[in-house]
This record gives sequence, structure tokens and C-alpha cells, in this order.
Amino acid sequence: MDDTSSQAFAPPAELKRCPIDNTFRIVGKKFTVHILRDMLYQKQKRFNEFLHSVEGINPNTLSTRLREMEKNALVERKVYPETPVRVEYNLTEKGKDLLPILEQMSAFSMKHAPEIFIDGKASSFQQVCGRNPASF
Repeated sequence: MDDTSSQAFAPPAELKRCPIDNTFRIVGKKFTVHILRDMLYQKQKRFNEFLHSVEGINPNTLSTRLREMEKNALVERKVYPETPVRVEYNLTEKGKDLLPILEQMSAFSMKHAPEIFIDGKASSFQQVCGRNPASF
């Protein structure tokens, strides 16, 4: 490792705040990453789909997270004028830009947390998914 690897991250002078902290503020609340995961990989769009797939989430928390994600421009909320009313949430381009981050998180756990696998043996993202993680 080089000498800079052990130093704390100091944002360059032109930055107002740490970009890592900023990203964490957007996606770091409990369940936000799970909702993004289900939108990206399971193509889920509806409130009840998230309610049943996100482990341990309750309706109030889900509603709050979806509103926060909409406020942060990660999702768009579309209301269909039907009876009963149908509401769908779709990822924005900004939300889709989180795919490489989520895949790198997945690759990290596949490499360093073998307990996530049934056989208890670590594997690479490439071995499990048949491709490399997405990148920017």
C-alpha cells in the first residue's frame, strides 16, 4: 500500500463536503439499499411488492423511505388514474447510477463474507453472476 492509504480521506479544497459521506446520507438509511436492490434486480415498482420483499420493513417506514428517495431524485412516483388508484415507483437516471455501487458492495461480501453462501465458501462476483460488477 502507498503512504496515502492509511490517511483519513480529506476532500479536495474545491469540495464543500466529503462525497462518500454525501452518498451515504442519500442511501444509508435502513432499508433504502434494499428498496433499490429490489427495483434494480427484481424490477419491482409497487408499494406492496416492496412491503413483501424487504425483510423487516413496516408500511410507515417504507412510505417514509420512498418519499425520501423521491425527494433525493432516486425514484419518480407515478399515480395512475384508475380505480383503485395504482402507484408505481421508477428509478431515475440518478437512481440507476447506484447500480455499480450496489454491485461493488455485493462483490465485497462475496469475497470477504463466505457465510453468505450456503456452502460457506467465498466466491467472486464473476463466478456467481457470470460477469464483472457494473462500473461507471
